[in-house]
Amino acid sequence: MTMENKDFSEAQPGLGFSTPLIFEQGRAGRTGFFLPLDDLAGESLDIEMSEKDFRPPVEGMPELSEAEVTRHYTRLAQQNMSVDSCFYPLGSCTMKYNPKINEDACSLPGFASVHPYQPERLAQGCLQLMHELAGDLAEISGMDEVSLQPAAGAHGELAGMLIIRAYLESKGEKRKKVLLPDSAHGTNPASSALCGYEVVELKSNAEGLLDPEAVAGHMSEDVAALMLTNPNTLGLFEENIKEICRIVHQKGGLVYCDGANLNALMGIARIGDMGVDVLHFNLHKTFSTPHGGGGPGAGPVGVKKDLSPFLPIPVVQKKGDLFSFDYDRPKSIGRLKSFYGNFGVLVRAYAYIRSMGPEGLREASENAILNANYIRAKLKGTYHLPYERTPLHETVFSDKLQAEHHISTLDIAKALMDYGFHPPTIYFPLIVKGAIMIEPTETETRETLDRFIAAMKDIDRMAREEPETLKSAPHMTSRDRLDETLAARKPRLCCGGQGEFVLFPISLIYKREPSTPGH
Repeated sequence: MTMENKDFSEAQPGLGFSTPLIFEQGRAGRTGFFLPLDDLAGESLDIEMSEKDFRPPVEGMPELSEAEVTRHYTRLAQQNMSVDSCFYPLGSCTMKYNPKINEDACSLPGFASVHPYQPERLAQGCLQLMHELAGDLAEISGMDEVSLQPAAGAHGELAGMLIIRAYLESKGEKRKKVLLPDSAHGTNPASSALCGYEVVELKSNAEGLLDPEAVAGHMSEDVAALMLTNPNTLGLFEENIKEICRIVHQKGGLVYCDGANLNALMGIARIGDMGVDVLHFNLHKTFSTPHGGGGPGAGPVGVKKDLSPFLPIPVVQKKGDLFSFDYDRPKSIGRLKSFYGNFGVLVRAYAYIRSMGPEGLREASENAILNANYIRAKLKGTYHLPYERTPLHETVFSDKLQAEHHISTLDIAKALMDYGFHPPTIYFPLIVKGAIMIEPTETETRETLDRFIAAMKDIDRMAREEPETLKSAPHMTSRDRLDETLAARKPRLCCGGQGEFVLFPISLIYKREPSTPGH
């Protein structure tokens, strides 16, 4: 099937409207603007212009009316999935609905229009917000000092590992290894390797947790740090974390915690009280910034006091009633980013924390845990649970039972689109074969969860009764199932004809003919 013979005569069912390429629309002579040139009649403009001042005509550009342009991009927007349009149960990503009041706060002129080079004396409100946000994050996490500079989670990881390396080198230690559980986020080994460390993988035990004995067996004076996530990527709390930290500290190493799953702990428990030395935060996951598709994000890093001198410069400080940037940190790892982080994300996080308060943050975590366990209880038996332990904010199933009918995790994920749900995270964590990782967050109602549970159960029924239907899902979207392997290996980066250089990578590549008219 090609774009040329696809029928766009009516709106498509499912998750959005279909629309042809903008180069395939319009007619010569149509325009989307009108300038009242008569207003200039008789006026003498003191401007000298030559042909070089005008852009030459561009061959093949579409010519459309304002209504056509508006409808085209509105329909494209309707094909996007977002937390504002549907349930977005991506495990580990914490794709929760974000209160619009925080968007309003971020849009206030004093925040939205502040210039990066604005003098400190004219940006006191912004500096005060950053200083107080850093203090709030330190209080929530149990860390002693926080830098807001890192631009995203992985950037915060890199900052944390650079701080650990600088701290150890200041003591004359040149350690070479970092310990990592096999359930770690993929960015953890990457951050370690970027800092010059050899990564040593530690196997999880039968309960999906990290054994103190495994840590002790690999811990030596050559190990710089242990990186772990708590709760881990199975959604399970590392209940031996204090003993694990004691083992690492006994050999002079440090403990780094990936804070991606802080949405399960905020207001309930503090990572810093568990013995952790360094922690990064994903503000865009836990503290109210719409994310996905590349950003924006913020990954502040918090440390215990012995590591504070090594934080990236500058750090916002308060002297008397004035706020300023502190560059006087000779042991600092230096600047990580031009200017100072993603300021808009910081404003949203500040507004979220202040509007929620300590009780609200705790309630959010408790509801996130309740929702995840509700889904787990309702789908237990229908889908295989690789670990029987009670999770916190997310739960991991597998396709083991459906695989008996030759239905895979990918088939289940594709079928969910026909029910109006974004698929959950699939095939991660890697230690679970055919993983289906679901994180409902605290913002979803019981009715939404019940609809999702009913969809998952219906998909299981189809796996047994009509597996061929699942193998070709989705059926109710504006695009049928794509040949993802072909799209990755041979992407089509332009539409051909006169519309050159239009990025349109995979949606023209079909695996099969349409099953119903208009698809």
